[in-house]
Amino acid sequence: MIKKKILKPNRIRRIDGGFSFIPHRLLTDGFLDSLSQIEILLYLFLCLVSDRYGLSFYSYDTICSYLQLTLEELHEATDGLIEKDLIAFDGTIYQVLELPPKPAEYSPKKFDREFNRKAYRRNIKNIIQQSLWEAQDDR
Repeated sequence: MIKKKILKPNRIRRIDGGFSFIPHRLLTDGFLDSLSQIEILLYLFLCLVSDRYGLSFYSYDTICSYLQLTLEELHEATDGLIEKDLIAFDGTIYQVLELPPKPAEYSPKKFDREFNRKAYRRNIKNIIQQSLWEAQDDR
């Protein structure tokens, strides 16, 4: 058994003023393995910003800005978390739900290939746009 030692006693974390927590079962029961990278990012963000009932009123624009996601990526992550029964969403309010008894199945290879293609296309688009802007500035 590992003996734990507090490294910085003056910096022990505690809940002050707000409420957020991430259930340990997310890791120990395999839920983390069932999520894509963007779904993990959105889920952790919603846990961080939600109130004691799991409710969050953040807008699409604000979430996309904080998480550096496109609107399409946000919608995909939202749909994925809903399908996995981790959140509810009515179009304006997100609710982080109590974890279900077991995680949904997930095929990481399929998602990673799709995500990498999207990231690749987005990078090419950004390079082309930047080149065009620089060409206009040179005129």
